[in-house]
Amino acid sequence: QVQLVESGGGSVEAGGSLRLSCAANGYASSGNCIGWFRQAPMKEREWIGSMNPERAVTFYADSVKGRFTISQDHDKNTVYLQMNSLKPEDTAMYYCAIAPAPGSTGCYTDVGRHNYWGQGTQVTVSS
Repeated sequence: QVQLVESGGGSVEAGGSLRLSCAANGYASSGNCIGWFRQAPMKEREWIGSMNPERAVTFYADSVKGRFTISQDHDKNTVYLQMNSLKPEDTAMYYCAIAPAPGSTGCYTDVGRHNYWGQGTQVTVSS
């Protein structure tokens, strides 16, 4: 059974940093990607980045590129989202999710392709 558990959210001032964790169990890293999404109140869920763990290839939305970094710890079956230079508009519930990889190095970015989701962790950035 696939299980994803996010942690590390919290409240921070603008310009600060947080590191989110996604503990992933019961899935095969080969052939799958782990994506990070966020959803602010009254807004659609937004893709912000993905990692193809097998190749350690990462992809980012323009809104977070250069500020957010995805990494992994194979031994802990955990994927991290390091968030720097946070802005108030980054305030949202953050989710990790799993999707089949479309190829050896790519990842899907759409919500509908992701089959398994964590419960989310809240990030609040104050100005």
